[in-house]
Amino acid sequence: MAWTGRVITALAVCGVLLAGSAGCGSGAAREQEQGAGSPSPVGKLLEERDDEGRPYREVDEEGAPEVGVEVTPDADGGWDVRLRVRNFRFSPDGTANRAVPGRGLAHLYVNDRLVALLREPGHHLSPHTVRRGTHQVTVRLYADDDSVWAVGGEPVESTADITVSEPSPTTAPTATERGAAGPGSAAGGRGSPDGDRRAG
Repeated sequence: MAWTGRVITALAVCGVLLAGSAGCGSGAAREQEQGAGSPSPVGKLLEERDDEGRPYREVDEEGAPEVGVEVTPDADGGWDVRLRVRNFRFSPDGTANRAVPGRGLAHLYVNDRLVALLREPGHHLSPHTVRRGTHQVTVRLYADDDSVWAVGGEPVESTADITVSEPSPTTAPTATERGAAGPGSAAGGRGSPDGDRRAG
């Protein structure tokens, strides 16, 4: 009987060890599911969405991302777009699909049509993108999970109006920035980080 008792004791110890390691594994899995060890949620997802159906991610105004846009004509008839950002870093291509405070990319729109995803503060618009007439160039900031950074229920964005006229020796294309005011303004959005309403 002593031999049988040892086998039962040994089996009991093995059972406890196996159960313990399984418990550790399931506990780790539970912690991972609950987000322990991962970044806390960033902001609050709102019901509002952009035109492509991406939700707004509301963050506090203090320390929130800001963007301004400058659009200047180049010698070849195109336009150079330059972003001024504050409390924001551009994420490199291949970044994980999750929201991280003050990080992401910018969507560049011309007349509400998406023309580029920007992971750096500069972009060139060809003359074919903006033909004769007045156009709105808008830059909006997004988190890496495709949510729209927002403050006060408004997207973090800035818009510049550009006018393209027939080339002549006396006329030159012009650009003016608008939407540079903070949340709740008539223009909406969060504009220029330095408060300058002019572009160029």
